[in-house]
Amino acid sequence: MSVQAPTASAGSSAANAPASRTGAVRPASFFDSVRAEATKLRTVRSTWITLLIAAVLSVGIGAAVSAVAANHYAHASPSERATFDPTSISLSGFALAQLAVAILGILFVTSEYSTGMIRASLSAVPRRGRLLAAKLLVYAVVSLVVGEILAFISFFIGQLLLKGSPPAPYVTLGDHNVLRAVATTGLYLAVLSIIGIGLGTLVRSTAGAISSIVALLFVLPGVAQALPTSLRRTVTKYWPTEAGRQVVQVVPGSHTLGPWAGFADMCIFAVIVVAIAAAVLQRRDA
Repeated sequence: MSVQAPTASAGSSAANAPASRTGAVRPASFFDSVRAEATKLRTVRSTWITLLIAAVLSVGIGAAVSAVAANHYAHASPSERATFDPTSISLSGFALAQLAVAILGILFVTSEYSTGMIRASLSAVPRRGRLLAAKLLVYAVVSLVVGEILAFISFFIGQLLLKGSPPAPYVTLGDHNVLRAVATTGLYLAVLSIIGIGLGTLVRSTAGAISSIVALLFVLPGVAQALPTSLRRTVTKYWPTEAGRQVVQVVPGSHTLGPWAGFADMCIFAVIVVAIAAAVLQRRDA
């Protein structure tokens, strides 16, 4: 994936506040920082490419899995029918789409380090905590909005495919826990994007930060399956991404936290990552 670094004018002109009537330049406010970060995010090609990939993965895979599941249901065993979850099937594409969202959050930070643009950003916004907070706010809002849109699109397409292939069951937003599962998909992605920005700030290397998020999402939960049963259940129960994912499930997994408790566990982890990232950002050179 190619990454275009924001131009110096995009970062500095939006962050630098206009001169006052006396001719003095006032310090950049938090709103100025937010506008600058929004400009950086929307004016690079990698943003639109990555969001397009997330859309294709979430909607495309969700539709494909729903179609396959609908055709398979007539021949499914009683145990398979008992665990058939139409909502989870239609949202199955987010298992990979979440990675695209997290990677874009990483690129939002690391691309500035790789090009040296971070020096211009810190010159425009010397308060480093404010700069990080602006990045977090801008990308969390983008992830939330995009996640909500894609979740509802994926859900409706998936349910139409299931409905059109009886006897496969389908659900509506009015069914038990369905609206909560669909509506919180954007929240889950927003928190994941915050973790991605935190890791990008900590590591500063695109490859290293992406490796970290892949390990967090896929590798370490997979390794946990090789642990003894009691330890495996404990790790899976409290692992941030596994626990947070419970909020987007209609049918809770066994030996897991409740939906909101699991989401709170993920939020706490995100706060810890960001707090460490903010402390490191304050102490080290650009």
